[in-house]
Amino acid sequence: MTPASAIEFTGLPGQSIQGLMDLVLQFFIMSLRIGAFAISAPFFGSRLIALPTRIIFACGMAVFVMGRVPAPPVADLTTPVLVPIIAQELAIGLVAGLVLNIFFGSVSIAGEKIASSGGLSFAAQVDPSSGGQTPVLSQIFSLFLTAVFLSLNGHLVALGLMVESYRLMPVGAGVFYGGLISAGGSVAGEMFSTAARLMLPIVVVLFLVNVTIGLITRSAPTLNLFSFGFPITLMTVFVLLFLATGPIGFAFQEVATHALDLLGETLREGVIDGQ
Repeated sequence: MTPASAIEFTGLPGQSIQGLMDLVLQFFIMSLRIGAFAISAPFFGSRLIALPTRIIFACGMAVFVMGRVPAPPVADLTTPVLVPIIAQELAIGLVAGLVLNIFFGSVSIAGEKIASSGGLSFAAQVDPSSGGQTPVLSQIFSLFLTAVFLSLNGHLVALGLMVESYRLMPVGAGVFYGGLISAGGSVAGEMFSTAARLMLPIVVVLFLVNVTIGLITRSAPTLNLFSFGFPITLMTVFVLLFLATGPIGFAFQEVATHALDLLGETLREGVIDGQ
């Protein structure tokens, strides 16, 4: 009979306990970048998606990435170098997700300005994705953009870019943070310029309508501005939005594709020259 002291305990057949712990550590590091992206990106990081679902998604993507990208050596993960590696992975994922989130905010800004110009700013409710009070028109625009983004398989393209980022910026190989910061700052300017282009046609027409109403009420002081001008402005907004549904859809398609282009440029800006 074999003595108990001679029995070698292993975690899995063909895998020692130490090897299993090393594999878990590598899996944890590989899941940080995609997990941070899933928290900060639009649609993926929405509050409508339960947190356990996002955790399972991040773990599944980490398994997918580990099958295609070499994991960092365990020797580097058992030293104090692990701390900057964790910070680096979180920074890459958060910056990538925030780039998409910031640029997607352009449609919300456009909807808010159109609503305020047309007298629809009072029609506001709690946005379940952000938790704040936003005009209904902004929420409609956000849902419209999300539908366009998903119909173009933008979520698959974004995930493909994140997987490609592991090849461009391997785990522990170093990142050019200045490029990531400058690229993220330029996205904010793109957001405001895109919002201006989206809202400008409708806001200009509403401005001309308001000028016309002002001239009419000036020439006929007996007309009440709220009882006369407000219904006309509201009807004008609804008619303009109905007529502009097609052009807005094509504009949102360009917004979605441009957001993915900005994501790819941001990830490339983080690559150190010669790496």
